[in-house]
Amino acid sequence: MRALTQLVRFGWEQALSCLFPVVLFASLAFTQIVPLPFLARYDWMLIICLLMQWWMVRSGLETRDELKVITLFHLIGLALELFKVHMGSWSYPEEGYFKVFGVPLYSGFMYASVASYLCQAWRRLKIELMKWPPLVVVVPLAAAIYLNFFIHHFWMDVRWWLSALVIIVFWKSWVIYEVGGTRYRMPLALSFVLIGFFIWIAENIATFFGAWQYPNQTDAWSLVHLGKVSSWLLLVIVSFLIVATLKQVKEKSPARVNIRQVV
Repeated sequence: MRALTQLVRFGWEQALSCLFPVVLFASLAFTQIVPLPFLARYDWMLIICLLMQWWMVRSGLETRDELKVITLFHLIGLALELFKVHMGSWSYPEEGYFKVFGVPLYSGFMYASVASYLCQAWRRLKIELMKWPPLVVVVPLAAAIYLNFFIHHFWMDVRWWLSALVIIVFWKSWVIYEVGGTRYRMPLALSFVLIGFFIWIAENIATFFGAWQYPNQTDAWSLVHLGKVSSWLLLVIVSFLIVATLKQVKEKSPARVNIRQVV
């Protein structure tokens, strides 16, 4: 019974952490079923995302520091969207006033929602990291993973090499979290895989409701290829590395990190 209770508590904390993504997907579904007046659907999505972000900060569900992280992810995601749409990886076929080079501005919030989840879960589950690699290793690795999303269009795709490098670098790293006053730990690499898999499920939901469209979904919706899990896995790793790095810089406590590494 205690294990079941802890599982329910963990699920509840995860659900609260996913508030922004849930609202995002619910809005996609609603605007698909019920056409809203005056503006195009993509424009309404931007307004909904902005209002949601304002409410979360206003209500105290997100801190101003977390808003800064989320804004950074919005810009990073929007830059990736502009490039990928230009290269024909996917498209946004619907009309909208707030589109830049074929990319609706709300699309950056899909990446920001991942950052929102990470920040919320980090605070709610009181996450700590054990044996976290030094920044001189983490920062170049995150940069290389992000740049590969661009470079592989012109050069070889090294995602599998980068994935192997992630396993090597984080082989001894653990994430510690708290549920109901009890501390648990999980291999960091496993947490990457789990988050990436659930984001792939979310991607299927998003494409079903027309958030964006892959070339093979032009005539009719079809399941997103499982190969996309690797892309989302790497994107999750980049997201986690950025959040973790900013958290550690914010703490400005090298001694605290060293204590965790000893533990």
